[in-house]
Amino acid sequence: MIIRIPQDAQSIIATLNENGYEAYVVGGCVRDSLLGRDPEDWDITTSARPEDIKRLFTRTIDTGIQHGTVTVRMHGNSYEVTTYRIDGEYEDNRHPKNVTYTMELKEDLRRRDFTINAMAYNPTEGLVDIFGGRNDLDDRMIRCVGNASDRFDEDALRTLRAVRFAGQLGFDIEEDTYDAIKTHAGNVASISAERIRVELTKLIESGGADRLKLIVDTGLADVIFPELVTMFDTPQNNPHHKYNVGDHTLKVIEDIHRQCDGAFRENDAKGFRILCLSGLLHDVAKPVKRTTDEDGIDHFYGHPQAGEDMAKDILTRLKFDNYTINMVKNLVLNHDYRYNGQKKSLRRFVSKAGHDIMPYLFILMEADINGQSEYYRKEKKEMLYLMKEDYKNIVEESNAVTIKELEINGVTLMDMGVPKGKMIGDILNMLLEAVIEDPGLNEKNTLEEMAKNIFSKKM
Repeated sequence: MIIRIPQDAQSIIATLNENGYEAYVVGGCVRDSLLGRDPEDWDITTSARPEDIKRLFTRTIDTGIQHGTVTVRMHGNSYEVTTYRIDGEYEDNRHPKNVTYTMELKEDLRRRDFTINAMAYNPTEGLVDIFGGRNDLDDRMIRCVGNASDRFDEDALRTLRAVRFAGQLGFDIEEDTYDAIKTHAGNVASISAERIRVELTKLIESGGADRLKLIVDTGLADVIFPELVTMFDTPQNNPHHKYNVGDHTLKVIEDIHRQCDGAFRENDAKGFRILCLSGLLHDVAKPVKRTTDEDGIDHFYGHPQAGEDMAKDILTRLKFDNYTINMVKNLVLNHDYRYNGQKKSLRRFVSKAGHDIMPYLFILMEADINGQSEYYRKEKKEMLYLMKEDYKNIVEESNAVTIKELEINGVTLMDMGVPKGKMIGDILNMLLEAVIEDPGLNEKNTLEEMAKNIFSKKM
């Protein structure tokens, strides 16, 4: 078999070979190539020591020199080149206390997490698969290299990575590996929030986001996302629903993926991430807001408002950036809006929610409907369609829904004699309310007359 390696990576391997060193592409790039996917990165493993790598290549960066990694730069691209190594004792479920260089490729592959990531390749020798990674790819199986407990003792994040790979690739987790995840789940508490965030985000952005249930089943969620556990434990005995909160959430994320094709994800990667997180958290407060009436029907009054606060707490805990946190909060708060068919009520809603969330909100709202029961589904979709069309008209007709969209501003008011300060804001808000009721009022002369009348009454 032949793996098509980028020319620069081939050149690095060839240079190392010509100088008496072994070298292979290794890990994820080999796995993805065998799966017919385009690798994001091409990592290289070699018998050459870091000082040898730096001597042979003119442009290098000491990115992980303490662990034997040197980045080689070629034609604007970066390639991590790492010396064969054996990891020393792990003291914190994260990092080896030391590393020892070795001349044996097998020993380097032995330290890796999963068999599908422990394959190497070069054009001369072909595929080097000592631990059965190719068979596990064919069997669609996630299996640790060697003893699973040892691998998870070395790095607790591997427990979460196993679930993430299962989701990304649509694979199952081998029985001994699964059992070891359950045994070592508590150790993930020692892992930084940033590393957990990366794995969780990759999982929900993957086509196998349904594997989120594995986080609950293995006990990992008890440590990193306890709110998810209660979501799966919360039924929704209501005609509008047929799943518990957790399973409904998985259906919503699945439908977000359906709506967002490859072009959407490529052109708006951050927006897709925000949508996936919003799908994950849109009903996060339902367990704490659940009440049951005398007929046995469950209700979840106030869950969007409570969910806004919970979403902020969870995303802050996982060290997400402020923009993502604010967007997700806003989507969670507004996902349950029910349009009544009156455009002025939609203008008022957009004024509070903001234009920036509307394209994402429509996707989230449709996914929410598709994750519910058939009860009134047709009517809900018809009203959502009307809401989309009316919002489109609001934008096309340039209806003002924010103060910035008014045809006058604070400078205009000061020129009219309104003193700088709170009164300017009050008048602009009153003008906006009038324009939301009647968009035709958003004309400079009309607004100036209205502002004069308001100002005279306030004096």
